[in-house]
Amino acid sequence: MPEAPAFERDTRNWLERAVIGLNLCPFARSVQVRGQVHYAVSAATDESALLDRLAVELKELAALPSDVRETTLLIAPHCLNDFLAFNDFLARADDVLVELGLEGEIQIASFHPRYQFAGTAADDISNYTNRSPYPTLHLLREASIDRAVQAFPEAEDIFGRNIETMQALGLAGWAALNVGPSAEPDGDGADCGKLKT
Repeated sequence: MPEAPAFERDTRNWLERAVIGLNLCPFARSVQVRGQVHYAVSAATDESALLDRLAVELKELAALPSDVRETTLLIAPHCLNDFLAFNDFLARADDVLVELGLEGEIQIASFHPRYQFAGTAADDISNYTNRSPYPTLHLLREASIDRAVQAFPEAEDIFGRNIETMQALGLAGWAALNVGPSAEPDGDGADCGKLKT
């Protein structure tokens, strides 16, 4: 099994070259520079184990002050490699948030190597705004989002600008960023599409 540092390194590389480098998220640079992004690599190969790890990461983020840990990227390289299974999983991830009493305090955003917006073709460049090297859950503090929106009053325009950025970049430009996976996880994550009982 590839070492966790390889998965973290690839995710850092993607964050720095794509998310920050292309300014897809204008809020990301400051927290990365201040070292407030926590990278957590899950060894889970089934959905139940990933939900357990998600609960741990949510509780840790809620317990720490934001100047220590502003946000968490939970990377799941061995699980949910099928995008539809990943998309279905997000509802169960939100259920964990509710069960922990963290709804309204933390929200979960999602990134995936095969991310596909509804109504788009698989190779549509717009999908790449949410494509990460491995399936990833981004745990965000609601208070941080509120502060960011105040600092960037036109935050609702970010998505449209990102699509324009990706269209100008094109598939060849994205490939040139070299932000894909360098390590192949063991297995294909096919058993992670449903809860084990």
